[in-house]
Amino acid sequence: MTLHLDGVGQSYGDHPVLHDLTLTVPDGQLLCVVGPSGCGKSTLLRTVAGLLPARDGEVTLDDTPVTGVPDRLAVVFQDYGRSLYPWLTVRDNVALPLRRQGLGRAERRTEAERILDRVGLDGTARRHPWQLSGGMQQRVAIARALVCRPKLLLMDEPFGSLDAQTREDLEDLLLEVHRTDGTTIVFVTHDIDESVYLGDRVVVLSPGPGSHVVLDLPVELPGERDQIGTRGLPEFVALRAEVGRAVRGR
Repeated sequence: MTLHLDGVGQSYGDHPVLHDLTLTVPDGQLLCVVGPSGCGKSTLLRTVAGLLPARDGEVTLDDTPVTGVPDRLAVVFQDYGRSLYPWLTVRDNVALPLRRQGLGRAERRTEAERILDRVGLDGTARRHPWQLSGGMQQRVAIARALVCRPKLLLMDEPFGSLDAQTREDLEDLLLEVHRTDGTTIVFVTHDIDESVYLGDRVVVLSPGPGSHVVLDLPVELPGERDQIGTRGLPEFVALRAEVGRAVRGR
């Protein structure tokens, strides 16, 4: 699914948040968006998702204007704990989006267990979210996003509150999903290293108010990445420095 923003502007009342954003995310690309706090990264995702109408410009998916929440789109939020229903089992949390597709109960459960196994949560189907660690809860949220096989996946700092090891495991899970499924992904993060490690491309937004794109950088690193080898490459270090300078306005 190809995403295109044409002159998109956004504001809250008289407070400008985004100004004249124009960019295209080709089908199957993993785009990372970084920028200082308050620059409108989350607002950008909500606008793309159709949760917040654009004040100016237009958002299109495969040349169709976004006027509401599109089909074949999924969102993973940073606050994974609040996005899961504590009274539902892990399996029922994951299967929830499949109700909209009209699948029967047995088929929903089968699909939920399939995706739980894929994200490393086999054996947790009958447990409840509050019985799982934070990293496992975030895997549940990712599984719920993937179960409906989205064409566009939006992720809003999904790993920001996790410990380092869990974060690295989920980064590698995301890369595996992207490599296998070819899903278009827009990934918002504060972490410069993470943006370079994950992205096919990194976009840096300026400080607010009225944030705009100050850097649009292709990431030319090997497709097969690993946490130690990739981060030690001279190319990785150079890309990280370039993104860091842009974020700091240098």
